Amino acid sequence: MSDTGNIENILENVNENFDHDLKMKILKEELDKRFSNYRKSLAFMSADAPIETLCLPKSTQDILTRNGCLRIYDLIGLDFTKIKGLGVVRIRDLTASLDQFISMF
Repeated sequence: MSDTGNIENILENVNENFDHDLKMKILKEELDKRFSNYRKSLAFMSADAPIETLCLPKSTQDILTRNGCLRIYDLIGLDFTKIKGLGVVRIRDLTASLDQFISMF
């Protein structure tokens, strides 16, 4: 009978370890998700500045303003090629300025 009791204890320990590992995995995934959201929030908060901060030429600023880009966070993830009036040179300058701004953080 002691062998049966021993096996039951082992199985109980295995089940407890499995449950613990599963809970830890779920906790790690939730923590990763929250840190990812936190990083995104910080990125947007750091980009909460007027586009004038980028020191772009007035013509580029006017084009961006006409397209609803008033703050730097409006530019994040934006496809500049779809903005009418921004050519290759303006896009290059805008991207360089935006990269400089973001690199400060």
